[in-house]
Amino acid sequence: MSPRCWVVMGPAASGKTTLGRRLAERLGWRFVEGDDYHPAANREKMLRGEALTDEDRRPWLDALAAAVADCRTAGRDVVVSCSALKRRYRDRLRATGATRFLFLDVPREVLARRLADRPVTMIRPALLESQLGTLERPAGDEGDVDVIDADRPVEDAVETVLHGRE
Repeated sequence: MSPRCWVVMGPAASGKTTLGRRLAERLGWRFVEGDDYHPAANREKMLRGEALTDEDRRPWLDALAAAVADCRTAGRDVVVSCSALKRRYRDRLRATGATRFLFLDVPREVLARRLADRPVTMIRPALLESQLGTLERPAGDEGDVDVIDADRPVEDAVETVLHGRE
């Protein structure tokens, strides 16, 4: 069996890193934090409260896709956190062999509260509307995407992913 790559996706504050890390721990897989692959220019732009463009995201997605490809070449299963807001971003990761996407579905008001409550990160609360405006919710023809209700304790969401229970 070839190595698997699961991408935990969704807008800022949906819980990608938290769920992704926990899922990787439970599975014994490597965890790759997608934000670590942003070039400095992207980080600076987001810290200024400016939304990224498709052009800004291209080198980030290329670097992240290369990291996924490296894991797969090394025979390692991997869980990746990545917003993957647009279908073409998901397609870029699919091209490296991503085998499953987990879309963390969280209501806008919960995302806003989470962003306001957490320490300062690259994503400022003001960028939430941009992220939601960019988001192309996975369509029915994207059969490799599972929608996960992530407005609940992380362990419940992990159990849903691992055992299919809602």
